[in-house]
Amino acid sequence: MNKLIYYLLLMPISRLPLSVLYGISNGLYSTIYGVFGYRKAVVRENLTHSFPTKSEVEIREIEKSFYRHLCDIIVESIKNFTISEAASKKRMKIVNPELLERYFNEGQSVILVGGHYNNWELFALAISGQIKHTPMALYSPLKNKFWNEKITASRSKYGLHMLRIDPILKKMKTQKGEQFAVIFGSDQSPTKTQLVHFTSFLNQETAVAYGAERMAREFDIPIIAGSNIKVSRGHYKIVFKLVSDDHSKFKKGEITSAFTKHLEKDIMTAPQYWLWTHRRWKRHKSEHKTDRII
Repeated sequence: MNKLIYYLLLMPISRLPLSVLYGISNGLYSTIYGVFGYRKAVVRENLTHSFPTKSEVEIREIEKSFYRHLCDIIVESIKNFTISEAASKKRMKIVNPELLERYFNEGQSVILVGGHYNNWELFALAISGQIKHTPMALYSPLKNKFWNEKITASRSKYGLHMLRIDPILKKMKTQKGEQFAVIFGSDQSPTKTQLVHFTSFLNQETAVAYGAERMAREFDIPIIAGSNIKVSRGHYKIVFKLVSDDHSKFKKGEITSAFTKHLEKDIMTAPQYWLWTHRRWKRHKSEHKTDRII
């Protein structure tokens, strides 16, 4: 069944022009939001807790705008299976690659942190060739082997390396002559076994995985946040901002709080572009062992 869906449905749809796909997106909105109300209770709860001063009318407007954007992301992600490298870079432009280039020229790897904001899947395709570092993204394999293979192949087809943490650490330690850009998604709810730092995020106490800061400190490399900005329908730009390149100035956890605030600022500016359907606040401080908290 998975192969039939992929080869007979998704691939033919993927080859359609985006102008047609956006017509499909409009229909998806009516179905997903209006008919089935996909995760509407989760979205509304997340929005209400994140924006306690907004009225019910304002929350509903953000909610509707989010579902319209989500449907665009769905069809754009399907398009990613067949989009050309040139088209991906045209639609996802890095505005200030010179910030990373400075560290590349100094022989340093970097850590890039971002979130599930705007089109993060297109960023995976478009980053290679726009920066000089070798991009590596931390990921957890999907349980379904078929979809894991197809989605991983799609994300990595233009140069991004999709790896788990151990292979990334091995490359960082052994391939001294190569500069890497290690990409972390900072807004996922951490597992119970992960080392975390608790900070305020969207008006809620939030556990943020400590891995990005920990790696930055271990290898003494800069940590940089990326803002994924929607320019127009199907077009985005990335603006990088330095979080820290001298970690001795910060106490443990403060760098994590800093890049979390960076993402929060983007969300506050245009909340409809964040992925509100996921249960971000599953972890609570009282549930974590003290040795797993910074």
